[in-house]
Amino acid sequence: MMKARGIKKAGVAGMVALIYSAAVQAHDPVFGLGPHTLFKNATEVHLGFDPSRAGRNQQTRSTLEFAYGLTANWTARVELPYESREKGPDGIGDVGIATKYRFWRRDALGVQESSTAFLRVKPDTASSGRGTGSTDSILGLAYGYESRKWYRWAAARYRFNGETGEGLERGDKLLLDLVGGIRFKQTAYLEPDWVWMLELNGEMTGRSKLKGVRVEDSGGSEWFVSPGLMWTLRNFAIKTGVQLPLASDLNGNQEATDYRARLEFEWHR
Repeated sequence: MMKARGIKKAGVAGMVALIYSAAVQAHDPVFGLGPHTLFKNATEVHLGFDPSRAGRNQQTRSTLEFAYGLTANWTARVELPYESREKGPDGIGDVGIATKYRFWRRDALGVQESSTAFLRVKPDTASSGRGTGSTDSILGLAYGYESRKWYRWAAARYRFNGETGEGLERGDKLLLDLVGGIRFKQTAYLEPDWVWMLELNGEMTGRSKLKGVRVEDSGGSEWFVSPGLMWTLRNFAIKTGVQLPLASDLNGNQEATDYRARLEFEWHR
């Protein structure tokens, strides 16, 4: 009887340790949306660099973000971007305010699954030529599966684009993400951890209108395959990846995306 109780206690302790290890190393994919939320009263500082090029247009977006865990299931975030463009003025872009709420979670032996709802609002706060010139918002849902070896994520987001002061109604956008990840070597919490990822990202954009007239060079779809890497050490993470064009069907004479890269640093406590 004593031996059976000891085995049972060891099994419970092992399960708790595995769940805890999976939870503390939980992060979102590089480009897609994930369900990760901060624990209650936790804070996160995030620094990101996003260089990209489409034809002759090259730019780099640098973002400083602050996040706070309102509860274990509810996180709020503020984004402060800086836009640097080869053609056009540099400066502070549109500030973003985002929130994520986890409405479902399932824990098992070494596995955590969860789903969240996402909302992001981007007011028209940037100077002329540095933002979209409109107030936009994004609604989304994300699902994640995280184990000691395998990861998978799926997300869908819909971006509602507002009208600019010049009467331009930019087409709304649907974003879809499918991501798989693997940890080749299982490490302890105090050891450096590596997760390799491969994403499929799709963007479907509607036609824009200028004062009620359809803009021919607008709208269409683009698909990307995106290899990425996430390195974590306790509460610090580095993520990097590149979006490579897989297929595009853009209307008119739009220049398709050549690449988008990303480098992110995250720290939370």
